[in-house]
Amino acid sequence: MRRFPIAVLAVFGLAVAEIAVLVLVVKAIGLGWALLLMLATSLLGGWLLRREGSRAWRRFRDAAQAGRPPGGEASRGLVGLLSALLLAVPGFLTDLLGLALLVPPVRTGAAGLVQRSAERRLSPSVVGDLFGPRRVRVNVGRDGPEPSGAEPVIEGEILD
Repeated sequence: MRRFPIAVLAVFGLAVAEIAVLVLVVKAIGLGWALLLMLATSLLGGWLLRREGSRAWRRFRDAAQAGRPPGGEASRGLVGLLSALLLAVPGFLTDLLGLALLVPPVRTGAAGLVQRSAERRLSPSVVGDLFGPRRVRVNVGRDGPEPSGAEPVIEGEILD
C-alpha cells in the first residue's frame, strides 16, 4: 500500500509538467496550432491502439498455437499498447514518450524490461511457460568435501 501515494504524486507531478509544457508550446506556436497538434497525436494514438491491440493479440495467439512460448510476443505487444496509449492521452510529454516507444531499438529495450519485470514477479514455472526455458552456463566443481548425503552445489550464470 505504500506505492499508492507515490503513484498519486507521480500522476499529479506529470499533470503539472504537462500543463507547464502546454503553456510553453502555446507561447511558441500559438493556441490553435498547439491544440491541433495535440488533437493529431491523440487521433494517431487512438488509431495505433486499435492496430497494436489486434496485432499483439494475433501474434500472441499464433505463438501459443504454434507451441512457442508467447511471453515475448506479450511483452512486445504490451509496449506497443503502452506507446499508443501514451499518444492517445492529451499532452506533449506523454506524446514524446509514446513516440520514443515506437522507435524499434527503444521498443526492444522496453520489451526486455517488461520481460525481466515479469520474470522477477512470477513463479519460475509460470516464467518457463511464458518465456520458454532459461539458458544457463553451469560451472561444476567442488570447493571442499560435501557433508554426508548432501548434493553438490552447482554454481551457474544466467545467459538469457
